[in-house]
Amino acid sequence: MVQFNNVPVVGRNGYIEADTAFHNDISPVKVDLVFGTFRSEDTSQYLLPVVKRAENMVVNDTSSHDYLSPAGIEGFTKSASSLLLGDIDQLWKDGMVFGVQCIGGAGALKIGAEFLSRYMNCTTVYYPDPSYEIHGTIFEFSGFVNTFEYRYLNRETKAIDFDGLCEDISNASVDSVVILHACGHNPTGLDLTKDQWRIIAEIMKERKLIPFFDIAYQGMASGDIEEDAWAIRYFHSEGLQFLCAQSFSKMFTMYNERVGNLMVVLKSGFNSDSLKIHFERIVRTLYSNPPNHGARTVFQILSNPELYKEWSSSFKSMVVRIIEIRRAFRKALEEEGAPGKWNHITDQKGMFILLLLTDSQVEYLRYFHHIYMVKSGRINVTGLNFTNISYVAKAINDTLRKNI
Repeated sequence: MVQFNNVPVVGRNGYIEADTAFHNDISPVKVDLVFGTFRSEDTSQYLLPVVKRAENMVVNDTSSHDYLSPAGIEGFTKSASSLLLGDIDQLWKDGMVFGVQCIGGAGALKIGAEFLSRYMNCTTVYYPDPSYEIHGTIFEFSGFVNTFEYRYLNRETKAIDFDGLCEDISNASVDSVVILHACGHNPTGLDLTKDQWRIIAEIMKERKLIPFFDIAYQGMASGDIEEDAWAIRYFHSEGLQFLCAQSFSKMFTMYNERVGNLMVVLKSGFNSDSLKIHFERIVRTLYSNPPNHGARTVFQILSNPELYKEWSSSFKSMVVRIIEIRRAFRKALEEEGAPGKWNHITDQKGMFILLLLTDSQVEYLRYFHHIYMVKSGRINVTGLNFTNISYVAKAINDTLRKNI
């Protein structure tokens, strides 16, 4: 008989392990830079006031808890897709764009990967080095036999290795799937320029590759919803077919509601109804149908002009806070005389800073200074504040001088 104790032992997720260690630490000076939740100056998790208002509306309007369809709330998926492409009324009516409500951005990636593997016979995926840690795992678990990283970060210059990126995807086989971070690249915070996106789109067309966008920070990279969706809109304008996984966790400060959308963009002449059936079958086998509350709250905001205006303007203050922290952190490190150059801290965008520390340096920071981050040296910008920035900068200076 098969015994559970024969199952191979694997290590815990790095984020979970670091978070658990932080909570078990009794030091009064401990600093949590692990998880990507937006924090206030007092380190409490920030909840957008407009989200609370919309939640109350949803609760008051709820008359039953009937099952949703496998594809979810169509009003939500259409509104979510409109955030990315603008006015899509005719495209939606013609079946050239549709969405599938998913369990967070990770769920959207999973549904998309299953579809590409099962119904398009895709076997190869490329994703950035470095990237969101579960990109490769999701595609492996969905049947992809070839998972490759393409060059993205030059660790010496701490800038995008654009030549390496282009070379790697230019060598990809036909029908390879390529994961692209639309904005606020996780974990580097380094985004492609518009000219670079144009070159990537041309390579995609020439090599007959399948773009799969991942966007979790729309509005939080530049402070502008439309600007952060520029690459997606450009690919659409160039006639490319693609998938896009949307996460609303960061954008709406609704992390545990797991609100996501998988947008599917097609060329004219395709039968979208038959495609939708495939996606619905995948959902049915995984979790039957999606939850209501979080998606209904997001839909409430996106469909109400007053709430939408308040929500979209909130990004400005969030991005201003991120920029101010970046500047202060860079200044503190430079004033400490910490080894190396620190301009990349203000060059990067979004919620994360990639410090490019070694595993031993990350461990030293944890055990000697009670500062917690994942092994890649990625930190949540808003885990820093004007109370702890100086302490963290001194600790990093000490760590680098003792663990170079």
